[in-house]
Amino acid sequence: MPKIIVDVMPKPEILDPQGKAIGAALERLGIEGIRSVRQGKRFELKVHGEITDEVLATIEHAAATVLSNPVIEDVVSVSVKQCGGGGGCGCGGHGEGAATSEAAKPAGVTDLLA
Repeated sequence: MPKIIVDVMPKPEILDPQGKAIGAALERLGIEGIRSVRQGKRFELKVHGEITDEVLATIEHAAATVLSNPVIEDVVSVSVKQCGGGGGCGCGGHGEGAATSEAAKPAGVTDLLA
C-alpha cells in the first residue's frame, strides 16, 4: 500500500526555537560544521484504494489547510512512496495474511477519497 508523504517546514522568516535548540545540542555534542537547523513536520498518510490525481489533489488541499498552518508554515512537498514489497515496511498490504484495502477498512468507515 503506497503512502503519501507530506513535509511541512516553518516559513523562512519565522523563528524556529526548536531548531535553535537542536543546533545548540549538536554543537555541545561536538558535531561541528552545522550552520543552522530548522525543525519541520512529516505526515505519512495511507489511503484506501488507488492513489489518483484526484486523491493527490485532495491531499494537497488538506496539507495546505489542515496539516500546516499557512500563516507560519510552508508545505514543501507532497509525494507518493511506493512500498518495496519486501515486508517490514509496515504497510500491511503484502505478505502472508495481508488484508485487502476493503478488508483493512474498519466497519462503518466511509472512504472520503474514493
